[in-house]
This record gives sequence, C-alpha cells and structure tokens, in this order.
Amino acid sequence: MELIVAVYDGWGIGCGGTQPIALSADRKFFRETTRGAMVIAGRRTIQDFPGQKPLPGRVNVVLSRSGREFPGFTLCRSTEEALALSRDMERTFVIGGGSVYCQLLPCCDRAYVTKVHADPPCDTFFPDLDASPDWELEAVLQQGQEQGIAYEMCLYRKI
Repeated sequence: MELIVAVYDGWGIGCGGTQPIALSADRKFFRETTRGAMVIAGRRTIQDFPGQKPLPGRVNVVLSRSGREFPGFTLCRSTEEALALSRDMERTFVIGGGSVYCQLLPCCDRAYVTKVHADPPCDTFFPDLDASPDWELEAVLQQGQEQGIAYEMCLYRKI
C-alpha cells in the first residue's frame, strides 16, 4: 500500500477540512500517480472533493465509522475492511485525511510527499517522515515553483 500527501513546512496538511494552499502541479502529480488505482479517503476528505463526487479513473473507497454512504464510493467501516478490499488491487493509495493517514501509515511501504514550502495555518498534521527512523527519502521526483511558492515531490520508502 502507498500513500500520497501534500505537506507544508512543519508537516501541516490542512485547516478547517481543506488544503489552505493547493498547487496545480501537485494536483496534476496526484492525478497521474493515482490514476487506475484504488484510493482510500476519510469522510471529511470526501466532503472536500468537488461536488463530493468520486475521483474519475480510480476505485474510490471511503473509510468511515459513521456509515454514511457516498454515491460512487465503496464504504468501509474499518481499516481491516479497507485492507481486505485493497488486496485485490494492483495499487492502493491512502489519500487522507489526517486520521486515515495515521491509521494506515503502518500498512504503507511508499509515501509520495509533495513538500509545499509555505507555512499557512494548519490544524491537521502528517507525521514528519524526515524525523522518523522508519522512513527514508529515496528520491526527489520533481521540483519547481508556482505562485511564488517552491515545492518538491518526494518519494519516501519504509526501511
């Protein structure tokens, strides 16, 4: 299993249920990387999707104990249920939010992390993989600047 996330300086990922800064380069990287895969997201992340609609070209799974159904999404009420469903897929990505990342990070062996070099207010954070003895930076896949903000797409591997 893999995950994909955009983090700000300080490893913040969101505020008030959404991304404070969204870069088109990161959105494109996300689309290209996850195309054809299963994606697992929490209910609050799904509610931030445009129109709360599933992402095209992917198998969309919502991990939620609330039991709320979202049209076009497969509902899993536990991490075990989501993991069982992912076993039949060639690739599966955890795509957020904060609690879903925390639940499934131990099951992931690769992490695609877009580091957005800005420091907006955040109330949700991702674990600092640079400080973790369990993860190592394998490669910087892409870097650039957009809207005056530097970014880099990094690939981490579990050690």
